[in-house]
Amino acid sequence: MNKFFISTPIYYINDIPHIGHTCTTVAADVLARYHRQKGDNVFFLTGTDEHGQKVAEAAAKEGLTLKEFCDKVAPRFEEAWNKLNISFDFFIRTTDPRHEKVVSDFLQRIYDNGDVYKAKYEGWYCVGCEKFLMESDLVDGHCPLHPPEKTVWKSEDNWFFRLSKYIPEIIKLTENTETNYIFPEGKRTEILSKLKSDVKDISISREKVEWGIPTPWDKTQTIYVWFDALINYYSATQFVENKKEFWPADLHLLAKDILWFHSVIWQSMLMSAQLPLPKEIFAHSFYLVDGQKMSKSLGNVISPQQLLDTFGAEGTRYLITRSFPAFNDSDIGIARFKEQYNADLANNLGNLVSRVAKLAEDLEIKEENFVFDNDFEKALSNLNFDEAIQLVFTNYINTANVRLNLDTPWKLEKNNPKRIEQMDYLVNNLRKAAFLLKSVIPESSKRIEDAFTGIIKPLEKPLFPRIIL
Repeated sequence: MNKFFISTPIYYINDIPHIGHTCTTVAADVLARYHRQKGDNVFFLTGTDEHGQKVAEAAAKEGLTLKEFCDKVAPRFEEAWNKLNISFDFFIRTTDPRHEKVVSDFLQRIYDNGDVYKAKYEGWYCVGCEKFLMESDLVDGHCPLHPPEKTVWKSEDNWFFRLSKYIPEIIKLTENTETNYIFPEGKRTEILSKLKSDVKDISISREKVEWGIPTPWDKTQTIYVWFDALINYYSATQFVENKKEFWPADLHLLAKDILWFHSVIWQSMLMSAQLPLPKEIFAHSFYLVDGQKMSKSLGNVISPQQLLDTFGAEGTRYLITRSFPAFNDSDIGIARFKEQYNADLANNLGNLVSRVAKLAEDLEIKEENFVFDNDFEKALSNLNFDEAIQLVFTNYINTANVRLNLDTPWKLEKNNPKRIEQMDYLVNNLRKAAFLLKSVIPESSKRIEDAFTGIIKPLEKPLFPRIIL
């Protein structure tokens, strides 16, 4: 049995879940379910990042202690993923004492390897990202992701990690087509360009941020939140029962804005600690909402609950997967989601299932062992979800709809051999579609399989009720 370890980023809890978090998590779940369906031994990890300055500020704003705030907000992510039927195997929280212990041990290994030294840090720091910025990161003198006032000049004594020491090896790994671990290709090119600029050592501790894990060799400082967060992927395998064999990770799935941390800093940390490197990192692009970047000020942030209220868990999973911004930013909106839901799910798939189940009532079904189509597997493995889903519609669902209307089996008697042959074809098309879409819409696929197993019975309720536009 092959092992497959997939992770999402751990989400920062200074805010509630939104569609950006949702798209990464749903995509990871689709891949985890697909690998389980193939018979692989899967470990799917997600969770929350709970240390750092922004969390402390958010807790103070709500008048809560740091632990009270974390315990209040972290479950919102777990609850959202449960509502979306996300099949994670472990939900990690960085305030878990077991994680904190692994982080301390990990950083001590880096220190013992001679890769840590103390120096003064002076430079630009984005409070919104909670990260130090290089000159090349700045746009008009500030972080491009946050308002200008969030970019501040900081000067403090910190512990530094010798990142520059590992850059030549990171470049070599990234340039080699056999060892390259960054996907898609455009993101790899961006990282290589940045690697070949002047990459400096980075601070791994903070002098005046109390809400963090103490630096093991200097209790007056705390570990920089990003170093703490990155180690979660490794730490979970060390303290979750029977998971040590899963390291290294097979796939880190994340958004493009945190690729540098995962493809350069995380890799260098692992090299210093003399641990195996993750096999692949896939950095997807962003969602735009009706042509605009999501922001609180514009009021266009979409929450998973909004999607659930309108489309249900299955509809939401389908729409997120179909619109997944794998290679380029994807422009979405509730109105367009409604149109696609009605066209693909209510009218096309749902209506077809209802018609075929009614026409094939009492038809005996033969056992079939379905396998994945090569083109479908290739598209899904490359995270080209839209292409994978379109293949299912083109080859099985649309074809069945055309055949149903051409053959008009309802004009024939139930025991007519020609009608039975026609219905066998339609039923098997739908069963194959359900098999292929099981990772995307698991509950709906099961309903289709149950309806077309043994002796067919019409569905009591529509698979995907139509939404009023």
